Amino acid sequence: MLETSFTRLTGASVPIQIAAMPGISTHELVAATADAGALGMLSGVSLARDRLAAELEQLGARTRGVLGVNFLMPFLDAACIPVAARAARVVELFYGEPDVKLVSAIHAGGALASWQVGSLAEARAAERAGCDLVVVQGTEAGGHVRGDASLLPLLSQVLDAVRIPVLAAGGIASARSLAAVLAAGASGARMGTRFVATRESGAHPAYVSALLAASAADTCLTDAFSVLWPNAPHRVLRCALAAAHALADGAIGETDLGGRRTPVPRLSVFSPTRDTTGRVDAMALYAGESVGDVTAIEPAAALVTELASSAERLLRGAGRA
Repeated sequence: MLETSFTRLTGASVPIQIAAMPGISTHELVAATADAGALGMLSGVSLARDRLAAELEQLGARTRGVLGVNFLMPFLDAACIPVAARAARVVELFYGEPDVKLVSAIHAGGALASWQVGSLAEARAAERAGCDLVVVQGTEAGGHVRGDASLLPLLSQVLDAVRIPVLAAGGIASARSLAAVLAAGASGARMGTRFVATRESGAHPAYVSALLAASAADTCLTDAFSVLWPNAPHRVLRCALAAAHALADGAIGETDLGGRRTPVPRLSVFSPTRDTTGRVDAMALYAGESVGDVTAIEPAAALVTELASSAERLLRGAGRA
């Protein structure tokens, strides 16, 4: 398998990190991808400290692979950082300025600190703050988007500016795109959209079906789904946006949040999961521009193996050329 500074640092055997997707990243998905050699990521969003500890204990019993936890800065409970750092190999933060104190807390707990960034300035700040690695996100990404630059130009700038391992994120869902960012100098890739359509995913079946039918042109970058998280641009399927705009304000369904049934307001940030009810078609159907590569529902472990092995063959072939 491909060895990079990312795999050597984290202990993963393939240069792939799975995006932490609230409600979508089930224990089954995280464990399966970790067992296959990727960095399996649990979302820490909306998890109280005790529940986070319990979930990490359960995950640790399910897999011998490498685990990480992702937190979103606007919703961060700093008390959860030590809990995550004691149980996971990587603790990742996103959507806020790199913070030395948080990075120090991660290191104090024994974990590696990662920051997902959307600009060159933010990548440099992450390195100065003491991060062990950085994830560079381009605007092709599904879900919430931090910056305003597409991936390859931003990746090139960051690779020239920092010394820590750099992962690429945004529009990567195939072996060819994985090979491309590795050839450009990235140490790995962070993938989300492709793994929504796996057997272990917690995504609602209607959400998965919409992904399978979509192409890059069917996505858009918008700030429409901003209830509970204003001023945070995100990439979704256009059909979801159209369906949401056709409805009146108010709750359009219910979902599970931290073990509680919670109303889903129209244009809220909630992405529909298996237990979501109501107008799923009008909820935030996050999708990256790579959605055209999502053509079938696959086992997560087999997908990790296929992506990594095919990328390796492509890179070896390019080297012979």
